[in-house]
Amino acid sequence: MDILFGIVVGIIVLTILVVAHELGHAMVARHFGVVVEEFGIGFPPRAKGWKRHRSLLGKNVEYTLNWLPLGGFVKLQGEHDADRAPGDYGAVTFWQKTLILLMGVGMNLIVAAVLLTILAWMGMPKILPGQFAMPGDTRSTGTDVRVARIVADMPAAAAGLQHDDVVEQIDDVKITTPEQATTWLANHKGRQVQMMLRRGDAAITKQVTLRTTNDDHRGYLGASFSNEERLFSTWSAPIVGVGTTVQFVGATFQGLGDMVSNGVNGLIMKLNPNHATQQQADQKLASAGQGVTGPVGIFGVLFPNATKGGLTAIMMLAAIISVGLAALNVLPIPALDGGRWFVMALYRLRRKPLSTEMEERIHGTGMMVLLALTVIITFGDVGKFFH
Repeated sequence: MDILFGIVVGIIVLTILVVAHELGHAMVARHFGVVVEEFGIGFPPRAKGWKRHRSLLGKNVEYTLNWLPLGGFVKLQGEHDADRAPGDYGAVTFWQKTLILLMGVGMNLIVAAVLLTILAWMGMPKILPGQFAMPGDTRSTGTDVRVARIVADMPAAAAGLQHDDVVEQIDDVKITTPEQATTWLANHKGRQVQMMLRRGDAAITKQVTLRTTNDDHRGYLGASFSNEERLFSTWSAPIVGVGTTVQFVGATFQGLGDMVSNGVNGLIMKLNPNHATQQQADQKLASAGQGVTGPVGIFGVLFPNATKGGLTAIMMLAAIISVGLAALNVLPIPALDGGRWFVMALYRLRRKPLSTEMEERIHGTGMMVLLALTVIITFGDVGKFFH
């Protein structure tokens, strides 16, 4: 049930992020006089469509709901660089096309900044070293060990423990770290223990009988713990939201760079027959593989885990994925926004026209490569999931 709920939440979040991305393209395109023909939520086959004579995106735009709920799309009139009819995307200037392409990335960054601004008010989890904060307007909490997750039909649930309960003491042992709580419970499996908790301002005592085995890896108590540090802001929350977004962008590109470096170095080192070098190569390739997550990893692992952490964790993951979508789309990969801009700019520099046939061939090849990589990553995710 947790996985199913996580998948549903993941689909909703990813659809919102992609629709925001496409809305950025559409709004700027309309501003420059490009005709927006269709704006779709999800991907075909079509479930339902409405044509609006006047709307935010222009006249006679067809809005559609589609059966594959994994994002959305915008269809512009004359989407090839060689198209020159009035209202065509191809007919606007190079710099106008640049802004149309970049606004998808911009919308994802705006969404991330808004989410992180809200989190700064609510209490933003600290996940980066030196995470951005405004001196004088930041309050930090997180020394308490809290119940992070309750597993149904387990001792913790039966005893009435709740998410976010503060664990102060187990029997006569004061609890200071999640690891200490987990280890202590494992060392006292099968026993009845007394847990002293704080729920809001109330002190609560629970008697819990621990399980004798943990063969299913759900724990002897059926609960996990965390002492996640959170940063609270007031008037500076919008500044913190923007600053943290910038930090996430830097961390994302650093992660991409490390992943590519490990992958390339690992492949080169595999050519060396030395056994020690081969082992180092395997470690680098494994590290590169762990840094890549596909649909199975996102919907089957990341979002189910995030839903267990509540609204804060879901919003944080959504902000991180939004930054990731922006970073991915700015890369010069054919079929993506950055790749479309790069090909267009390259032909401008060469002073050669970019024919419709050549453009379709370049981006069609890029899409096939991306689909092949997605399949490979998905197989890897399935392996990790079942492992």
